[in-house]
Amino acid sequence: MQVLSFVLFTLFVGVYATWQLRKDKLNTSEGYFLGGRSLTGIVIAGSMLLTNISTEHLIGMNGSAYKNGAIIIAWEVTSALALIAAALYFVPRYLKMGLTTIPEFLEQRFDGLLRTMVAFLLIVSFVSTLLPIVLYTGALNIESIFDISETLGVAKDQGLWITVVVVGGIGAIYAIFGGLKMVAHTDTINGFGLLIAGLAIPIIALYGIGQGNPFAGIQTVYDHAPEKFNVISNEVGIGPGSRHSILPFEVLFTGLMVNQLYFWTMHQSIIQRALGAVSLVEAQKGLLYTGVLKILIPLVIILPGIIGYYYFGDSLYDQQDMVYPLLVKKLLPTWMTGIFVAVIVGAILSTFNSALNSAATIFSLGIYRRYFNRQASDQKLVNMGKIVSAILAIFAITVAPMVANASEGLYQLLQQLNGLFFIPIASVILAGFFMPSVSAIGAKSGLLFGLAFYLILYFWLQVDLHFVHIWGMEFVLNLIVMYLVSKRFPVTGRFTISNVGAVDLASWKYAKPMSLVLVVITISIYIALGNV
Repeated sequence: MQVLSFVLFTLFVGVYATWQLRKDKLNTSEGYFLGGRSLTGIVIAGSMLLTNISTEHLIGMNGSAYKNGAIIIAWEVTSALALIAAALYFVPRYLKMGLTTIPEFLEQRFDGLLRTMVAFLLIVSFVSTLLPIVLYTGALNIESIFDISETLGVAKDQGLWITVVVVGGIGAIYAIFGGLKMVAHTDTINGFGLLIAGLAIPIIALYGIGQGNPFAGIQTVYDHAPEKFNVISNEVGIGPGSRHSILPFEVLFTGLMVNQLYFWTMHQSIIQRALGAVSLVEAQKGLLYTGVLKILIPLVIILPGIIGYYYFGDSLYDQQDMVYPLLVKKLLPTWMTGIFVAVIVGAILSTFNSALNSAATIFSLGIYRRYFNRQASDQKLVNMGKIVSAILAIFAITVAPMVANASEGLYQLLQQLNGLFFIPIASVILAGFFMPSVSAIGAKSGLLFGLAFYLILYFWLQVDLHFVHIWGMEFVLNLIVMYLVSKRFPVTGRFTISNVGAVDLASWKYAKPMSLVLVVITISIYIALGNV
C-alpha cells in the first residue's frame, strides 16, 4: 500500500504537469526560463511555498521546535511582511523592466561586471548550501520512513547515498527537460498536498492525545510543556553563549528582516515565479497568497515538533532531526505514508528543481551570453541551461551526505551559511533602489566587504555574537562602505526605470487591504503567544 499510494500520487503529478505543458514552447529562453510569462496567482503561490518549504523545514524546523520551542516561528511569520514589500514595491518594478533575472537589474543600475559577480555568487550559494542540505534532509526523511537501507540490505549510510542519488537524479530530469513551467505546475499540486498531508500529522496526533477531541489534545500538549509555545526567545544574542542561541528575540530588529527582504524580494529561485507572471495582478495575488500560507505553515513545520516533545520527552535531544520522521512513522496509517512520502519527494524536488532552474537561468543569460557567445540563439541558451543544471545536480548529489551532524540542526546550518551570500547581495540591490548616489565601484566594494566581514567575524574570529546580529552589522557597514567609496568614485549618470511592456502593470485592487490584514495577523501572533 505504501508503494502503490506513492507511485499513484507521483504519477498523477507528473502526468498533470506534462499535460499543462503540451502546447508550450520550451525551446525559447522566455518559455524555458520564465514559463512563457503565463503563471497565475494560484500557481505562483503553490510554487513559491514548495520552493521555500522542503525537508530542511519539515525535519530541521520541527527538530528545532522539539528542542527549543516555537521561537523559530519568526522565520515563517515575518516572511509575510517581506512578501508585502515584494508585492507592493519590488515586483512592480521588476516587471516594468521586464527582468528575467535579478542580476539583470544590477547591470542596468550599475554595470555588467557587478551583474557577473552577483550571478557567480548566487550559483555558488545554490550548489554549496541549499542543494546539498535539501537532498540530505530529504534522503534522511525517506530512509527513516521507508527503511530503504533495511529493504536493500545495505548500511544506513549507503541507503542515504542511494536515496540522494535517485531523488537528485529525478529532480535534475524535471528541471532539465521541463523548465520553469514544469517545476511550477508540479509545485502547485505538491504544495497543496504538503499542506494537507502536513496538517494531517498534528491533527491525527491531537485527536489521539485528546481521545477524540483535538482541542483537548492541544490543551494537554500545552499543559505538558507551556514554555514550548512561547514565540519570544529569552536567549542571549550578545556575549558568551550567543553563537549557539537559536533565535534571540532582538534579532528580529537587526538582521532578520534584511534576510527576509532578500529571500522574498530578490532571491532568484523564489522571485523567478513572480517574474513569470502573466500580469502584475497575478504576481501580487501569488505573493500575498504566499504570505497567507506562510502564516499557516507553522502548523506543519513547528507544531509537530512540539507534539514530538510530548511523545518523546527529551530522549531525542541529541538527535533532533530524527523527531519528524519518527512522528510520521508513529502516526500515519500505512496507506497514507506512501502519499506523504510522495509529497515529501515533491517538496525535495521542488526546491532542488527551482535552484537548478534559477542557476541555469543566471548562467545562461548572465554569464554564457555575456562572455562566451553574445549571438547565442534561444535554443543554444536553453541547451546551455540544461548542461549547467546537469553539472550542478551531479555536484550537489556528491556533496549532500557531507552536511550530516550539524550541531544546532540542519535548518540552523543552512541559515548560517546563507548569511555569507544573502546580506552582501541584499545590500547592493537595496542600494541600487534607494541610494541613487551609490556608484558601480561603490557597489562592488560593498559586496566584497560584506563577504569578507561575515567570513572573518563569524567563521574565523568566531566572535560572541548571534549570526543574525552579524547580518545586521554587516548590512549597515556595507551601506556605509558603498556610500564612502561612491564619494570618491561618483555616479556618472542617472538611473531610471523604463516600461518595456512585458506585461500589464495594473495593480490588484485588493493588494493593499490584504497586506494590512497580514501585518495585523503577524503582530497578533506575537502578542498572543509572547511569553506564554
